[in-house]
Amino acid sequence: MTIAVTAASGQLGRAIIRSLVDRLGPDAVIGLARMPDRAADLDVQIRPGDYDDPVALQASLHGVDTVLLVSGMASPQDRIPQHRNVMDAARKAGVRKIVYTSIQGPDRGTPFSPVVQSNRQTEADIRDSGLAWAIGRNGIYIEPDLDYLDSYKSAGKVANSAGDGLCGYTTRDELAAAYAELLTGDAHDGKVVNLHGAPITQARLVDLLNLHFGTTLSYQPVSDAEFAADRTAELGDFIGPIIAGIYQGIRLGSYDNRSDFRAVTGRDHVPWDVYFAAQAARLRKIR
Repeated sequence: MTIAVTAASGQLGRAIIRSLVDRLGPDAVIGLARMPDRAADLDVQIRPGDYDDPVALQASLHGVDTVLLVSGMASPQDRIPQHRNVMDAARKAGVRKIVYTSIQGPDRGTPFSPVVQSNRQTEADIRDSGLAWAIGRNGIYIEPDLDYLDSYKSAGKVANSAGDGLCGYTTRDELAAAYAELLTGDAHDGKVVNLHGAPITQARLVDLLNLHFGTTLSYQPVSDAEFAADRTAELGDFIGPIIAGIYQGIRLGSYDNRSDFRAVTGRDHVPWDVYFAAQAARLRKIR
């Protein structure tokens, strides 16, 4: 079996490649990257993987049995044909199976909904592709909350529009373990699975940060409009509203779903108190 992972230079792609190499060794894994030099440090063969270059994609997928399609970062209207390029190239190259990293989220009523709708279209395209397939719907990455910890400390609070909504967070390393299972086994072929840990509220997230990092943060719910304005001012007109839409979706219950993580991996997702304790210990070691 030879497995190709797209977006190899990204954080999720890298994590999945590492997990696959641990299982199969480096010779069984190929990384595809839009700019291959950015993934040159990985201990696998790297081939061109620009979603807008179907000819190069077909050549890069030659000899590949299974391909992981990491959802693109382009605008919703652009990512649908980009993903179709990968599927078409896979069929022409003789790939047997495709696994897609999709997302959970609100499919209507928020600024994030067009992104969710584009992922649902790709899911439909994959089901109609003629290839064996499996689809994972990722929960929300929890790592950005650690990345923002200094900002939270400066503000003395975590402020967003999620309110009391429960969110099924996950981590890239836990997703990597799940996708390694979907890529190397067939028990979940033809299925769509939700991949996340135990859902928590923002208040619980703040409690975990305070407990493990010694902070004294509070949680402050704000309106959708206020949070959208804040995120847009920091992140720009494209990403800002998308982030605001994610938190609106949390409040609306779009991320409080059944998790299939145990069914896929055979174990529970890492508990959040264990995860935060480990991250706090790592931070202390670095400092």
